[in-house]
Amino acid sequence: MRKDIYERMIIMKKEGIKPNYAEIARRRDCDYRTVRRYFEQDVVPIRKHSKPSKLDLYKQIIEEKVDLGCTASSIYHFIKTKGYLGKYSILRDYVKSRKVEGIHKATIRFETFPGLQAQVDWKESMKLINKNGKLFEINVFLMLLGYSRTKYMKLTIDRNQDTLMSCMIEGFEYFGGIPKEILFDNMKAVVDQSKTNYHNAVINETFYQFSKDMGFEVIPCRAYRPQTKGKVEALAKLTSRLEPYNYEFETLDDLNEIVNNVLTDINNGVSLATNEVPTKKLEKEKEYLLPLPNQDLLNNYFTKPLTRIVTKESMVTYMNNKYSLDPKYIGKTVILEVNNNCLSIIYNKKIIATHIISSKKFNYRKQDMVSILKSDAMRFKKDEDIEDFAKKQMEIYDKI
Repeated sequence: MRKDIYERMIIMKKEGIKPNYAEIARRRDCDYRTVRRYFEQDVVPIRKHSKPSKLDLYKQIIEEKVDLGCTASSIYHFIKTKGYLGKYSILRDYVKSRKVEGIHKATIRFETFPGLQAQVDWKESMKLINKNGKLFEINVFLMLLGYSRTKYMKLTIDRNQDTLMSCMIEGFEYFGGIPKEILFDNMKAVVDQSKTNYHNAVINETFYQFSKDMGFEVIPCRAYRPQTKGKVEALAKLTSRLEPYNYEFETLDDLNEIVNNVLTDINNGVSLATNEVPTKKLEKEKEYLLPLPNQDLLNNYFTKPLTRIVTKESMVTYMNNKYSLDPKYIGKTVILEVNNNCLSIIYNKKIIATHIISSKKFNYRKQDMVSILKSDAMRFKKDEDIEDFAKKQMEIYDKI
């Protein structure tokens, strides 16, 4: 039995709502006859409408104001100017029921079938200060899978369309596939006209083509109306987890590493929404995700050079994994190019290192490992001892 559909049908019947079988079947990835059968087999009676209420003429206005976050008191005074003659207590109870129903519907909406839905948002213009008192203003991209609650986060400097699409591609690769539909909160990189009570959203043409290439459907949310608690929870967690790092980091790469560590912790902890570990639920969800397009198509969307600052470990990060290069480039800004599963690291228009892209956390070239050891930890050791130690270390990293 599809428990998610069955429970939804019970809710709709109790609320007196006649379901659109085909639309629900499309969103829940099942046959429309399954939806109809669950709706028709349950014996819960459809709620009958009671006698007309003084609120009836004003319910559309009330719902619009509730969506904007207005209080019952402010709505009451507003609709009195429109001719409302009923009591405040009636309005207050109705507003309360709408808010509870809104939260419940949002939760039901996001309790999706595996592989069906994800949501995308930004933590915008977050300010952090490094050890030297320098102010860093960053953005954090977030993509959240609805079923497993697995999250992908990425630190960015801007929020333009190219950045959004490249972050999403990295997120798809992180998840191991693409959900069938993705919710967006009317961000400018996605829609040219926001969705409201009065008109539908107009999807940006470039982003629409991107969605077709990737295979997902764009679902714009109504402006000022958060659709899930999961997104808010994830962003709140991230913000609170980053704040203690004020005055504790030096570079943007340090911050990127902190975000990656927070991401790992969150995905391997128990989700408050499901009471399960997201990475474990992701294993099931992966079976239902759409496959990634071919690499050439993906590469077309990385229109801007990927730049990195070489860390003190003499490494750069790509797709949450680290790749080595000669320590003489520590602190330098390099460009990453990806082609046919090969990562090229470029400095002053010259390729200074190449790696096969892998799923390993640490990826060392032997010559880089030797140079790193010679420059610091084993600078007084013999060359043959360093070579032998480097070989053993690389075997350990391969196992990790």
